[in-house]
Amino acid sequence: MTALHSYIDHTLLKATATQEDIITLCEEAKRFKFHAVCVNSGYVSLAYKQLQNSPVKVCSVVGFPLGAMSTASKVAEAKDALSNGADEIDMVMQVGLLKSKDFDGVWKDIEAVKQVMPNKVLKVILETCYLEELEIIKACELAIQCGADFVKTSTGFGPGGARIEDVKVMKRVVASSGTKIKASGGIRDAKTALEFINLGVERIGTSSGIEIVTGKRSTSDY
Repeated sequence: MTALHSYIDHTLLKATATQEDIITLCEEAKRFKFHAVCVNSGYVSLAYKQLQNSPVKVCSVVGFPLGAMSTASKVAEAKDALSNGADEIDMVMQVGLLKSKDFDGVWKDIEAVKQVMPNKVLKVILETCYLEELEIIKACELAIQCGADFVKTSTGFGPGGARIEDVKVMKRVVASSGTKIKASGGIRDAKTALEFINLGVERIGTSSGIEIVTGKRSTSDY
């Protein structure tokens, strides 16, 4: 199996994150050879600077954490993040439109972001804690149709995070496509991470990456 560290997007999205916290995040990602750091778009340029000449990718969230902003604002945020060095974008789906059964609206929202980054990795955050099984299925189908590279369980800011049963549903939908799964929200130890990886998850979003790979907590307070 691929080494555990290579699955991890080392994540810091709290409102209180300082510049020094982001620098520490990047240093940790380099030291432990994580796949990427995941930061808010305002910190992309700082993360990019810290990770130059490193294999660690820069991932930015877009429309975070609610997904309820306009499509134009998501597109503008994605463009800005990409121009500042982001390799990957994790955008939050418009959950309210999905629950309204405005599937065209959800589709156009995702498609508009993907169109400005055809050669970059786009992950669509479904926020599965708010969704019923049929809604998870439909959300995955829409993301696949729009060319999303990943569907992702959670922001980590909702009332629930990644759940095994939700990932099983997602896996059934994406199995015949090229779309992958990222699990995030509440994954804090190696046992839990491996449970998701063994289901076929190809990326783990967590602020507990160090604990997952070493059993020791990061010295950073996040």
